[in-house]
This record gives sequence, C-alpha cells and structure tokens, in this order.
Amino acid sequence: MSSPIPTAPSASSTDVRPTGAPSADAPSAPPVLAEIVRSGFVEGYHRGSMVVTAADGSVEYALGDVDSPIFPRSCNKPLQAAAVLRAGLDLEGERLALAAASHSGEPFHLELVERMLAEHGLRAEQLQCPEDLPLDREEADRRLAAGHSASRVAMNCSGKHTAMLAACLHKGWPLDSYLELAHPLQQSTVETVAQAAGEPVAHIGVDGCGAPLMAISLTGLARAFRTLVTSPADSAERRVADAMRAHPEYVAGTRRHDTALMHAVPGALAKMGAEAVQAVALADGRALAFKIEDGGVRALPPVLATALRSRLAVDSGLPETVPLLGGGRPVGELRAVRQPPRTVAAG
Repeated sequence: MSSPIPTAPSASSTDVRPTGAPSADAPSAPPVLAEIVRSGFVEGYHRGSMVVTAADGSVEYALGDVDSPIFPRSCNKPLQAAAVLRAGLDLEGERLALAAASHSGEPFHLELVERMLAEHGLRAEQLQCPEDLPLDREEADRRLAAGHSASRVAMNCSGKHTAMLAACLHKGWPLDSYLELAHPLQQSTVETVAQAAGEPVAHIGVDGCGAPLMAISLTGLARAFRTLVTSPADSAERRVADAMRAHPEYVAGTRRHDTALMHAVPGALAKMGAEAVQAVALADGRALAFKIEDGGVRALPPVLATALRSRLAVDSGLPETVPLLGGGRPVGELRAVRQPPRTVAAG
C-alpha cells in the first residue's frame, strides 16, 4: 500500500485541527479514563480516547475519537526502526531494540549507544537530537552528581538517531540532512508508517528529538502494532518486534512500565509516547491504543492495566492505582475508570 507523502513540517500561524476535533469555541470533553481522588474527594480527571482491535485488525471496542489523527510520538519508533532495516542496515538484538527505544539513560543504554556509534565510525556530534539528561530521574540525578552534563547520547532518542545515521551511511545517503522530510530515509519512514497502519499519514510535524513525526489515528496505531507482531518472521516489522520483546529493558529501562509489561506478558509488545500515548499488541494480534488528552503520563500504567484486564483479559502485573501523597504519606490515589461511561463505534 502506498500513500501520498504530506508536505514538509513548517511553522505556521494556522494550526491543523484533526477531523472531528472540537473547535476553539465549542469544546467537547473526551470520556474519563482515570480520576484523581484525594482525601476521599475527586479533584480531577484524566480524559482520553481508546481503541481495542481484534486479531484480524477489526475494531472490537472504541471509546472517544479513535478515527481522527494524533501524533503517536515515540509509539512511532518501532516503525522508524523498521524503515532503518528496510534501508539495509543490519541490526539485531539489543541494538535493534535500542533503535526503537525511549531509553531511560541507564549506563547500559549509554554504553551501547556509544558502542554503536564507534562500530559505524560515527561521532556523538553527528547526532542531531538535542542534548539532554537521562529520562529516568534517578539516572539524571546520578549523572549530575558525578559531574556530567546533558549530552546527545544521554537523550532518550539517541539509539534511534544512531540507527538512522548508520542506515544513511550504509546507503550512501547524506548524513547532515538525515532529519529532513525530503531525505530518502524519512520518505521511506512515511511509507512504512502508512503501510503498517493501513491508512495514509494525515500530517507531519517535528518530534521532540527533531525527527519527522507522522500523524495517524488511534485505530491506525493499534493496527500498526498488530502489523509489527503478525508480519512474517523475516520482515523488517517482525524483526523489530522480536528484538523489542526479547530485550525490553533496552526499549525503556529497568524501572519503566513498558519493560515490566513485556516481561510479565509473553509475546506482548508495548511502547509509550510523550503526551501520554500508549500502544500494545499481544502475540495473537490483538492490540490496544489510547491517548490521555491532557498528556498526563502518570495515568498511563493504571489505565493500561485496567484496559488490558477488562478488555483483553490480560493480567499485566501493572498497578491499577497510583498513590497520591499528602505530607509525605498516601492520602488518595489516581485510579482508572473500570467501566467507561460510553462507547462509540469506529468509522
């Protein structure tokens, strides 16, 4: 399947509003996915949309708007890694998992990024992701205490950027423009995302790491994750999924919920993205994708755990509540809503 390539991302005073999105003068609240309870008082909500697809890719359950495009953020990384493989770069195991990662910046992550750079004759200065501290707060504090500062290698997308540069080197493509949408690697990435999702890319923006970011619907995202786990074993998509599932600690980190889920549920593929996007595919091809409207990533584990249990009969081992503190002690919780208030049929 091929699809038209959207125009390059650019700054504009006119925002692109997804089809079905509320206008500025007529807001419409998405359904509640989680509620915040402090001292027995419900003080707020996390709202969002969710879709569950069957093993054949058909929609089994939909809540909110699952057809309008969203930015999947780092949930796109497995597909970006597949595009790197399609370019002919030979990556396997931990290296391929790291190419699809939002790593925590733990020592083993940074050591492997540096090793990959050296293996391909690349330098950290050639990475075009911004300098940053590790994503994991403990690791960031540890590096600062040791006298280190922000760096490109420590940035959570450095594995992806290293793989992109290595693929360009392999193909003889320009290195200094590897993040431009017109670059052959990024053109291939757009095609890879559209094919896996089964729908055209609706819009292209710029992700936090500087790479082009492809917008698809939540339904398309769930189907893309299904594609990753159900494609033939020698396909780029399946190779990425197999590497991520075999080495989940390289996809996220030792204290991250994606890692815990992939360890707890055999064959599960999980990836979160910024602004509270989450996608999961099970070994049998069933999949789940949701987005918390306000970007509150703290709601991801309980909403994910509850959705897996109630909609897919899967015990993820993740907490279904997150404690809220007052004066240093628990006084409430953030909890997922077990019975969403309404369902809507996907178009």
